[in-house]
Amino acid sequence: MKLLLVEDEPAVVSVITRGLAEAGYEVSVAPDGASGLRMALDNPSFLLIILDVMLPNMNGIEVCRALRAAQVATPILMLTALGTTENIVMGLDSGADDYLVKPFKLAELEARIRSLMRRKNNIAAPVISPEQGLLQLGDLELNTDTKAASRQGKTIQLTATEYRLLEYLMKNPRKVLSRMELLEQVWGIDFNMNTKVVDVYINYLRKKINKNNLPELIQTVTGLGYMLKEQTADENTH
Repeated sequence: MKLLLVEDEPAVVSVITRGLAEAGYEVSVAPDGASGLRMALDNPSFLLIILDVMLPNMNGIEVCRALRAAQVATPILMLTALGTTENIVMGLDSGADDYLVKPFKLAELEARIRSLMRRKNNIAAPVISPEQGLLQLGDLELNTDTKAASRQGKTIQLTATEYRLLEYLMKNPRKVLSRMELLEQVWGIDFNMNTKVVDVYINYLRKKINKNNLPELIQTVTGLGYMLKEQTADENTH
């Protein structure tokens, strides 16, 4: 399996390439953001990109955005020394599929790679038949074929992560979904990742689908998680 590692620290490159080679991966290395972007665009055979945030010439956030703008759908695992919620969200917002905070153990990196590969394969598999391509809850609609969302007929612009989160919520209406379940199902992460990331994205979704003071659809269930459901007439009056 061919991977692209975009990393400028020789010690980190050495550990990752040696460890992943022993695990059966073929790793190509780019020492800066600009060359990493070129290699990713020129070689569609990479099955995953490991991308450091702090890079010369072009940082990882810029590289990630450029790849997604070019419609490159290859899974991206971002490496960062900055583990705050804000920095994690910035990386995910730029189009990354997962992140790993430095320093990390090689075993965890390998597990994250396997997790992303499982998710990629699951996404590639047809889950919804053409007749079932439209998810609907009240006046909120999501077309899983065109990836378009709308409410009361007005288009809602979603990032890739917001789309995946809304799709999972709409496939599980009126069910209480824990933050860990959302992390595992939407981000494909099987670890104790900072669950504040879920709260941040729920707030993003709420602002977009409740625009112009429309009734709230994403309910917070205190201590348990979130639930997507229509408000009753009684709830609307309070």
